[in-house]
Amino acid sequence: MSQLKKLASQTVWYGLSNIAARFIFFLQTPIVTYLLPDAKGQQAYGEFTILYSGISLLNILFTYGMETAYFRFAAKKEDPEKLFNTSVSTLLFSTICLSLLFIAFRAPIARFIEQPGHPEYVTWAILIIAFDTLSAIPFARLRQQGRPRMYAAIKIAGILLNLLLTVFFLYFSARYITAHPDSAYAGWYQSHSKSGLLLLPNVAQSALTLLLLSGEWKGFRLSVDKELLGRLWRFGSPMIIIGLGGMINETMDRMMLLKLFPGDQEAAKIQVAIYGAAYRISIFVTLFIQAFRMSAEPFFFSQAEDRNAPSAYAQVMKWFVITLCIAFLFTSLYMDIWQYIISPSYRKGLHVVPVLLFANLCLGVYYNLTAIFKVTDHMRQATMITLMGAAITLIINFRFIPEYGMEACAWATCICYFSMMVVAYWRAQRLFAVPYPVRTIGFYLGLMLCLFFIHYLSIPLIDNFLLRIVYSSLLFFAFGMTVLYRERSTLSQLPFIGKYLSNK
Repeated sequence: MSQLKKLASQTVWYGLSNIAARFIFFLQTPIVTYLLPDAKGQQAYGEFTILYSGISLLNILFTYGMETAYFRFAAKKEDPEKLFNTSVSTLLFSTICLSLLFIAFRAPIARFIEQPGHPEYVTWAILIIAFDTLSAIPFARLRQQGRPRMYAAIKIAGILLNLLLTVFFLYFSARYITAHPDSAYAGWYQSHSKSGLLLLPNVAQSALTLLLLSGEWKGFRLSVDKELLGRLWRFGSPMIIIGLGGMINETMDRMMLLKLFPGDQEAAKIQVAIYGAAYRISIFVTLFIQAFRMSAEPFFFSQAEDRNAPSAYAQVMKWFVITLCIAFLFTSLYMDIWQYIISPSYRKGLHVVPVLLFANLCLGVYYNLTAIFKVTDHMRQATMITLMGAAITLIINFRFIPEYGMEACAWATCICYFSMMVVAYWRAQRLFAVPYPVRTIGFYLGLMLCLFFIHYLSIPLIDNFLLRIVYSSLLFFAFGMTVLYRERSTLSQLPFIGKYLSNK
């Protein structure tokens, strides 16, 4: 129980930092959608969505699993200085080489993503990737050393800068050039599309983050231990395939929607923008997944040799699923409120949000299960499962996007992650038997879906906005009280909650 409390404590810190950071970043969604509501603005947001999908994909290639390998060998008590110097030196050299390569081919890349007039945007995107790559190991060191407060402060500082610059470019600069159309700044501003102006704040964020992490570089020496590098590569290199497969599952649907949607490119970009805005609303599930991953990876490695590890992993899974169920219901039951986060012109995609929420819930469970592959050094299993998921994503999107558009993207994501979750459970149990409370987990998932479908079928019959919110709250409260009743023995050990339950 003490180890679970430690994990919970770190998850709270990482969770709060990610909630704060993602909430600040999430504010970009209403800002952008309300400031760019017309068709031209939607096209710009669609272009930005495509650019950021490419950034996410290339981040995997640039880091090639070195972050995960760093955690693994730090847990094995590898010499900290040698481990840090080798991993950072290797990433520094490869980042320079890869950056120069992609910048050299920036013109054809710009044509491929339907932005041929602005090859410099590819350069800006590569700068973001390079800065993020060089920040990966310093951030990993903060996590491995259990310093979530510093981690949170740096993350939030970078995202705040991003948000402020986004407002500056889309609102204040637009007003300034209207008043001063002949100024040099107006000429520069008007030479760029809104997608490029959305990209610049991300460059500034990544640069500031790397600068704030400079303290973690103290004592760094440019040196590579070849023997250690070989072991790091053997462990981390499968993460390239896993990561690329994962990013295909997570982001390739935007690119395929751009290329396969029937009609002209402007209509396709609008579809990408609407789908991207809908995807952003699923943040309440993804932020819990991200918080869990930040804190759980060091935890799983540190507990791998403990004889009580299987029991701890089982309890972690149960409470993780409960948390994701709460996040799912918190979002899906209150869509009457969350719809106002995005401009009315972007709300055509709200019907796919519950599908994306459940897809991300399955992804969260899958991430939890893949910890078994990491601690048992069987990353090849995760590689094969991820490739299976990528194949599902590509096949469904290729077949159905021309007919169903963004709906095909959402269902492809859901089917992909559900399949990966099921196969990962089957394979992980054969490698490292964990007594997961399958019936309990199934009960909570079933209850969550029942409450959602009751809400989905009955809410159209209620016209009053306030009554709809009250009704949604009753369903949400029903799930919470069920958890309190069924898990009261565990919850009674926690402060505040335990005192409340004992009084009852």
